Amino acid sequence: MRLHHLQHVPFEGLGSIETWAKAKGHALSATHVYRGEALPPVDVLDWLVVMGGPMSVHDEREHPWLIQEKRFIAHAIERGKTVVGVCLGAQLIAEVLGGRVFRNREKEIGWFPIRLTADAQGVPPFDDLPNPLTVFHWHGDTFDVPKGAVRVAESDGCANQAFVYRDRVMGLQCHLESTVENIRALIDQCADELVAGPYIQRPDDMLARPDRIRTMNEAMDNILDRLRLGTADKAG
Repeated sequence: MRLHHLQHVPFEGLGSIETWAKAKGHALSATHVYRGEALPPVDVLDWLVVMGGPMSVHDEREHPWLIQEKRFIAHAIERGKTVVGVCLGAQLIAEVLGGRVFRNREKEIGWFPIRLTADAQGVPPFDDLPNPLTVFHWHGDTFDVPKGAVRVAESDGCANQAFVYRDRVMGLQCHLESTVENIRALIDQCADELVAGPYIQRPDDMLARPDRIRTMNEAMDNILDRLRLGTADKAG
């Protein structure tokens, strides 16, 4: 399998998704859009993974590469590719599919539980996820679930944490891929966002429980395994 990811800033890479892909023997490639790198032809990839970033989907004037990136994501979906979005990536997918992206009522930064919705019970790869599951968050924006997609997860701080569209397109507002290195990088690079708030933790609290990272990454591996098997079955 050929997995290509889009990266928006140097400090928000694949995290545990890279470890999972290498363990499965998948081919990895990337476009660092913030460097002005060219996007590949859609047909040379099987999976497209769209990562996070501190910018908004609406910041096309400051980041004009967002315009072409949105077209690329839409083309990948139209071509039947498996598309996974994390945080900003999920918001980009939601907007491409006609959903609204807007400021969440609260910033959500740190470790908070997500819960599966009733609809998630019939939607692999979420129907056997631990429920609830404490995961890592770092976002201020959120999205409306696009028409035709299924809302599969929520949290107290953010109503829409994940959706699945046509069994092969998945948006995750939360960061199940985060490693301790990813979390430290976000703390270093985005420290200005760590203000007082009901869903904003201190850096020490974010780094205090490495066992949470392991459990969360295992859940991400399971989601990716089931997504891969499900899309392979449909392709076959």
